[in-house]
Amino acid sequence: MGKRRCVPPLEPKLAAGCCGVKKPKLSGSGTHTHGNQATTVPGSSSGPLQNHQHVDGSNGRENVSDLTLGPGNSPITRMNPASGALSPLPRPNGTANTAKNLVVTAEMCCYCFDVLYCHLYGFPQPRLPRFTNDPYPLFVTWKTGRDKRLRGCIGTFSAMNLHSGLREYTLTSALKDSRFPPLTREELPKLSCSVSLLTNFEDASDYLDWEVGVHGIRIEFINEKGVKRTATYLPEVAKEQDWDQIQTIDSLLRKGGFKAPITSEFRKTIRLTRYRSEKVTISYAEYVASRQHCLQNGTLHAPPLYNHYS
Repeated sequence: MGKRRCVPPLEPKLAAGCCGVKKPKLSGSGTHTHGNQATTVPGSSSGPLQNHQHVDGSNGRENVSDLTLGPGNSPITRMNPASGALSPLPRPNGTANTAKNLVVTAEMCCYCFDVLYCHLYGFPQPRLPRFTNDPYPLFVTWKTGRDKRLRGCIGTFSAMNLHSGLREYTLTSALKDSRFPPLTREELPKLSCSVSLLTNFEDASDYLDWEVGVHGIRIEFINEKGVKRTATYLPEVAKEQDWDQIQTIDSLLRKGGFKAPITSEFRKTIRLTRYRSEKVTISYAEYVASRQHCLQNGTLHAPPLYNHYS
């Protein structure tokens, strides 16, 4: 069994990405490249990584694309159409919610939409929200259209206060994911926003000490040039891509920039951390419905946009 950690190890902030855009089928050989599925970054970087996939091992933030949780993951709460609110997510291990336990709410996604909306329309940023400002690792993901195509996703494995962290990664994921052009006003009505918060970090005993559809994984390895690299996938990625453990590990290695043949012996050198994720997603239509009191002629306007925080 893995060694339990409440939070990730303390390290400088670093941006990372953790899922693919397309769904290529992987063979078990592990020798594939994943063109659109991952991007590599230098072994050392001072700024956030753009793209939701691979993370640099010398910094503290990671880009993650937020895919829908599979059946094996923690239950996803649903929006109450009457109230526009979400119930708290159960803790991954089934433990009771306490004052110290994180609660993911739809309001977090609404706040992300507020931040993006104000930025795109040139309004001052919204006031601070009412939800908890406790620090957690977090990721913000944008998808577009009925087919929920990935449009941007960046986050951090370093615990950040949620108010500033969500505000920062809302704009970073929407505007600075290098695989996509910045989001525009015209795209807002087609967007959905997801907030993923990571919990229950554990050091795995080996590279197979995790469960598909239950754990997210972050691997650390030394590439063929002797440089330490890391890469991560959220819990839902492997299940949605229909990968087994070996295919997931090999995809992560490629995403992290490893270009040499992948052998069983090399896999044994990987250091793996597993974790769980709590996630909430809302569409732009749900966001607008929750902000009906701010509507003027069918368009959101500031400063009324801020009234729900006062």
